[in-house]
Amino acid sequence: MEGIRMEVISLNVGKPVKVDYRGKPLETGIYKLPAMGPVRLHTGGFDGDGQADLVNHGGPDKAVCVYPVEHYAYWEEQLGKKLENSAFGENLTVRGLLETEVCIGDVYEIGSCLLQVSQPRFPCFKLSQKHGPADMPAKVLATGYSGFYFRVLREGVIAAGDAVVKVGSGEGVFTVRRVLRAMEVGRKDKTDLRELSALESLTEGIRHDFQNWMERE
Repeated sequence: MEGIRMEVISLNVGKPVKVDYRGKPLETGIYKLPAMGPVRLHTGGFDGDGQADLVNHGGPDKAVCVYPVEHYAYWEEQLGKKLENSAFGENLTVRGLLETEVCIGDVYEIGSCLLQVSQPRFPCFKLSQKHGPADMPAKVLATGYSGFYFRVLREGVIAAGDAVVKVGSGEGVFTVRRVLRAMEVGRKDKTDLRELSALESLTEGIRHDFQNWMERE
């Protein structure tokens, strides 16, 4: 976003906790809390952080979950409540990195770390557990206010208030929003799938999905 300082508003970490979801116990890592100082980041994630569902969250390609603070006002109006930082379970609440502008493969320096955009964050039912509406994932898809993931190219330390500096662009022109759309409708609409399946900076599992969808009649 031109003229806007890109920065970390809040750095959030937390281990999985057990909560109730529709009368059944659910373990989730969505309940993170702001850290009070710098936190070391490794290729697998931040110190003090963890995920319950290691198939769909976490790991080297999804080490850092990011969410733009610009979307908070919209969700506060929709949900009728004030949202604290980390409301979407993100590690980094950021300013200036919108899904319509950030591209897969873009590289950013934050603190002493070097990070690369790897894929959109695809919304799941745990957003409904945390915020109430059963259709919360569908609302996120409809708006495109999904957030995204970083992989770690250089380990280091990050703190709230750190500037976010873009130091490299991805090999394609696929924004996070555009890839999210392909993840949503790619089984039916094969537009972009050939290029996306060859996009090396995109998470391998997503590329394989796109390849499989493209090959189906």
